[in-house]
Amino acid sequence: MDEQEFKKECDLALESLYKKLSAATDEYDFEPDFNAGALTIEFEEPKARFVVSPNSPVRQIWVSAHSKSFKLEWIPPQRAFVLPDTGQTLEQMVAAAIGKHLGEEFHL
Repeated sequence: MDEQEFKKECDLALESLYKKLSAATDEYDFEPDFNAGALTIEFEEPKARFVVSPNSPVRQIWVSAHSKSFKLEWIPPQRAFVLPDTGQTLEQMVAAAIGKHLGEEFHL
């Protein structure tokens, strides 16, 4: 995957995630913000911030949540960024992290 293709797929993935998170704010207490290519998710109670950002040199999306860094790789057959350790897509991984933080099941 070249840099241009990575940027295109990454932008599509982050924009899709942002739209789904924005739609969920009516029911859940967090605020997503998509700015300068990075997506942040702010929580009031308990206070926290998750960051989802591209890392172009290694062609990965990195998620910082729960004091950890998760590195998702592009898997061509799935046409998705996936966490190699668990097989979760970006949306599944972020939804699981939000659910853990909120203490309840959360799906996008």
